[in-house]
Amino acid sequence: MNKRNLELLGLSEGATLEEVEEAYAALRAKLLEDRFLDGEAGNEAAKKLTKIQVAYDELLTEFAELGKGNGAGDGSAFSKVEDLIKSGDLNEAQRVLDSFNERGAQWHYLQSVVFYRKNWVNESKKQLEIAMRLDGDNPKYKEAYEKLNEKIAYDASKQGAAGGEQSAYRGQDMNNAYQDNQMGGSFCATCMECLCLNACINCLCNGCCH
Repeated sequence: MNKRNLELLGLSEGATLEEVEEAYAALRAKLLEDRFLDGEAGNEAAKKLTKIQVAYDELLTEFAELGKGNGAGDGSAFSKVEDLIKSGDLNEAQRVLDSFNERGAQWHYLQSVVFYRKNWVNESKKQLEIAMRLDGDNPKYKEAYEKLNEKIAYDASKQGAAGGEQSAYRGQDMNNAYQDNQMGGSFCATCMECLCLNACINCLCNGCCH
């Protein structure tokens, strides 16, 4: 990673993509306000805003290149994660993912699958978005993202119809009822919903090994 670009965002070498995104968002928000300050302070903020934008774009490019080249060397480890997900051993799958030093597009995709299997839908979506940013040409990621958004929209409409008293996305224990429906849980009350959930499952869960 470009050390100078990291320093502009207040980060050091070894920073993750998530840290880069968070640092950029926080710094950008501050500079957007500071650029309206009087005198030189406003000018400096405007100049720095341009600099961090360039630094951020260059860092994203580096992460993208890293993501596209990361799969070959860690193929066996990724396969192990996929097998663990298939067997339902999500804790071990997470442990293996946490052991990776370099985290490219495939890493974030598999992290998304683990989160989805835990019914942490919002977290799953965030990881898919990172995977697509790192490898935007991957059709598997795009399809999974579309299916996940369909599920989120469907569940949101159902929750609204029910009065919005309960959130559909809370972390759940793998031993509870939702496991029987593979992320559907108590929300699978109609045939239409089952079809929607199964589509997401096929794309996110079974698709990780295709």
